[in-house]
Amino acid sequence: MDVIYGLIPMMLFFGFLVVVIFIWMAKSGHFDDLDGAANRIFLDDEFPEDHRATEKETVVANKTTQKTETAAEDDSKVSLKSKPD
Repeated sequence: MDVIYGLIPMMLFFGFLVVVIFIWMAKSGHFDDLDGAANRIFLDDEFPEDHRATEKETVVANKTTQKTETAAEDDSKVSLKSKPD
């Protein structure tokens, strides 16, 4: 019976602490976007490795395009020089 005299105040303190934490969480916005987390599972994951790979592909494509443009310019210069007047 003596244990109950210690458990009752401890449970009241614990309950008060839970209510205070719940109020703090509600005021700080933890419950504002409940659907966002639920719908986030349907979105594609974006990893930094994917971005780096895409950037490398873009750089390689740009270099290839620049080489092609440079080769086309060189060909046009050669064809201008080789045309008889």
